[in-house]
Amino acid sequence: MIVSRITKRAFACFLAIAAPIAGSPAHAAIEEDRQALAELQAGDLRLQTVGWRLAQANAPFCIHAHPAIGLLLQDMANYGDPDAMRAAAGITGDIAVEAVVPGSPAGEAGLAPNDEILSIGTQRMADLPAAPPGDWQRLTGLHDLVDQVLAQDGFVHIEWRRASDGTVHTAQIAGIPVCPSRFELLAKGGTAEADGRRVLIGRKFSGVGYSEPLFAAAVAHELAHNLFAHRAWLGHVGRKQKNIRLTEREADRLMPWLLANAGYDPQSAVDFFKKWGPRNDGWIFRARTHDGWDERAEFVAAELPEIEQLMASEGKADWQTHFKRSVPVGSQ
Repeated sequence: MIVSRITKRAFACFLAIAAPIAGSPAHAAIEEDRQALAELQAGDLRLQTVGWRLAQANAPFCIHAHPAIGLLLQDMANYGDPDAMRAAAGITGDIAVEAVVPGSPAGEAGLAPNDEILSIGTQRMADLPAAPPGDWQRLTGLHDLVDQVLAQDGFVHIEWRRASDGTVHTAQIAGIPVCPSRFELLAKGGTAEADGRRVLIGRKFSGVGYSEPLFAAAVAHELAHNLFAHRAWLGHVGRKQKNIRLTEREADRLMPWLLANAGYDPQSAVDFFKKWGPRNDGWIFRARTHDGWDERAEFVAAELPEIEQLMASEGKADWQTHFKRSVPVGSQ
């Protein structure tokens, strides 16, 4: 159902009154903030799109797959100058859309970047407690709320004000199964990691600039850690070098399986190590806790024949059934 609360003409009049004069310092500052916001959103969209593709395609093999809609929110309280970012996004409240995965349920419902979120389920955004600048907990709570409602009902009611014309819309958006992991692009840092629930990619991580298949390979590595609960296992048995090495090798070997199911060439996992390794024999290529990059490429390549055979015979690479674990199964 779509409900219009204000007319396009009324919204245009509001903008004409409220908007700074073109060419003024205030207008220039807002345009600069808009450009910066657009760049942030472009990076977030790329990660969300790749992450969604991997998580959705591999859902049939995830034990704890759950419904999701492909929506990433933003909270103006996250920024150092919330007022400036509200002006850049063109909203009056705090909560808006950061990114929507194309073809996802949220995308099919018509949500778009900078649309202002008015309510999620029964929670009105205007009723949220205030948050100080730099706060991130409120946004995490809203994503948790979406997950909770989807897990309970299979769908979530969202009301939003469209950024393009100011009209207000509401939709009941049904989730589709995905592997349980969030994907976040961090403002600082040049590494990639997994914390059990999230895949965290620093904006300065060099892999962000790689082609999509190679970037997807890096994301798949971190997703593999979450799918096999490696962080929890290490917490149980201890973060000894040999234990970390087991988890890293297992995550490496699962990369091409995840890629194949998502429609990427599984060879991209090998190509990732060949491109990254000679320049970055540190981070995930560090000795003692990790195999050398060339060894890692070989371990990954050894998985390809079985994946190719499964894709040809079954049309899927069922890693839950056929993948040979490195970490002892049942010990996590």
